[in-house]
Amino acid sequence: MTQLDDLRRAIRESDPALSRFDPLPRIICLDDFDRGMCGWTQLVGNYEDTLDAMLPGYAQHSHAMLSTLPNWDFGSHGGVDGSYALKIATRPKKGAQNVAIKRLTFRKAGPIRLEAYFTFKPEATELALSETDIRSFGFLYDLQIGDTSGPGDRVMPHLRFLNAQDGQHIQKWQFKRKTTPIKPIGTAGKTITHYHLAPDDWEDLPGGEQRLCYNEIPTKVNWHYLRFDFDLAAMQATRFQVNDRVFAMDGYDCIRIPAMKNLWCMLNLAFFAETDTDKRAFAYLDSVCLSGDF
Repeated sequence: MTQLDDLRRAIRESDPALSRFDPLPRIICLDDFDRGMCGWTQLVGNYEDTLDAMLPGYAQHSHAMLSTLPNWDFGSHGGVDGSYALKIATRPKKGAQNVAIKRLTFRKAGPIRLEAYFTFKPEATELALSETDIRSFGFLYDLQIGDTSGPGDRVMPHLRFLNAQDGQHIQKWQFKRKTTPIKPIGTAGKTITHYHLAPDDWEDLPGGEQRLCYNEIPTKVNWHYLRFDFDLAAMQATRFQVNDRVFAMDGYDCIRIPAMKNLWCMLNLAFFAETDTDKRAFAYLDSVCLSGDF
């Protein structure tokens, strides 16, 4: 290691909020939701002239919120080291989804690393564990090359933990390389749309089975660590880890569609939740770190 590497490590280890992560040299954002929303917002679908033009998948989304993880039996759970987490809540309808997104751009097409501490639970509306009431928890990037790199692609890496389907406990990671047909919106010729989180076309990640800690009553949670490395130059995933498991990415691929004329250097990241019953699904993020090697 160089002296610069040693200095970076010493700085990281001196900061409790940063030392729980293993970031690349440049910290793009370090979001601890005890400080507020940190730029995370609702994923609103495209529209023109009227909100009714929005696809139904997007119309169901609502804004994420700050939460102390309140519950009926011991008050509030809190985050890993503070009071608040970012809460992503679905509507109480089987198959409902919700998404929180952060919209950025990149300065150089190099390696990036997404790290987060997350957990999920259904709304505790009954005295039962309800471990199969959440269908999935997942995350994605939405990326596009810079405008000097030729026509290129819009690339959308997706991963989800399929927790349950129709009441069956499944517990495996999946990815997606297909989206819904792209549709024009309005008459100006400036806006198109597609719903990339449609329930179809998810594929199993090879070797992606994983049993996540899910505590014994409906109000207890345990936090999980997640890391996803991606190379913006090659537009390829390079590493995926959850807790103690590092998954092989040989069979993984992304949604790839033609680049759109106004999204150059886009670097969006999002997390989502989906319910498997007529009960709200809650996904929580304690903190998120996005870093790069540029």
